[in-house]
Amino acid sequence: MDDRTGHRTVPQTNLRSATRYGTRPTMKDVAARAGVGLKTVSRVVNGEPGVTPETERRVQEAIDALGFRRNDSARVLRKGRTASIGLVLEDLADPFYGPLSRSVEEVARAHGALLINGSSAEDPDREQELVLALCARRVDGLVVIPAGDDHRYLEPELKAGVATVFVDRPAGHIDADVVLSDNFGGARDGVAHLIAHGHRRIGFIGDMPRIHTAAERLRGYRAAMEDAGIPVADAWMSLGVTDPERVRRAAEEMLSGPDPVTAVFAGNNRVTVTVVRVLAEQTRSVALVGFDDIELADLLRPGVTVVAQDAADIGRTAAERLFRQLDGTLVAPERIELPTRLITRGSGELPPAD
Repeated sequence: MDDRTGHRTVPQTNLRSATRYGTRPTMKDVAARAGVGLKTVSRVVNGEPGVTPETERRVQEAIDALGFRRNDSARVLRKGRTASIGLVLEDLADPFYGPLSRSVEEVARAHGALLINGSSAEDPDREQELVLALCARRVDGLVVIPAGDDHRYLEPELKAGVATVFVDRPAGHIDADVVLSDNFGGARDGVAHLIAHGHRRIGFIGDMPRIHTAAERLRGYRAAMEDAGIPVADAWMSLGVTDPERVRRAAEEMLSGPDPVTAVFAGNNRVTVTVVRVLAEQTRSVALVGFDDIELADLLRPGVTVVAQDAADIGRTAAERLFRQLDGTLVAPERIELPTRLITRGSGELPPAD
């Protein structure tokens, strides 16, 4: 038969007929099936001594038959630790966060902890809601890529002992550990590279100016231009949302007119992808350096020169610092800046076309 969505369905009258979703077997159920007391089940479940092999076998058979799982919430109340940490990302679809998240998870596993993650979608209210929901579930610590710029809502949680490390951008209005890349230095190096190859009219297209990384990369762009004694025209700079339509419009405006830019510095990977598409439509050669590496950057012709961050190292450093907080080996919050790396592939080495 077809359901209302048009999907083909097959009746399953003989399957799962006794299943009641949302109900789970308890230790009392295990004890009844195995014919033992609750304390005996507790000892088996928690690996405690004092149970004969035969009794342990019966209890384990009952556990397997019922699909019983230990309720770790009760253990939290006794021990005060959940062996879980929360990771709040900006955008799960952003390639930058893949290796970062994987590194955090690897460190968590090495410490016997479970990682729970979610996305704020660059919404400060959603970030706060997600962070507090994780705290309500008694995670031991948090790794947060902040969307907002005021994190005083976290003060009660910090005082209660929730270890917290911010990543990619610092926390707002509170003292907390932060691990980030040298956004200013990386952008300055990338723009200086374009200048070294003869460019003077260099455009900058970045993210929203309120975002720490975007502001720091713009500052690096300005510093490189100032170091070279090059005045910056307002028309060469564009910050805003990174959707393709806005970035395309900004790039096309910079590349038109009587004095178009001869090179573009793209403020992040999403901007770079759109700029690559725009430049492919140009009849003249335009140099490009992007902040953040992009997939297949080495296979394009020319390959895309980038200022690369080590997202995996950022995640690893943040997670290791989080567990050092939990172990009690850290006292004062620190700001840790990791270096970037300029990868030359061809697009940033093109000379000016005029």
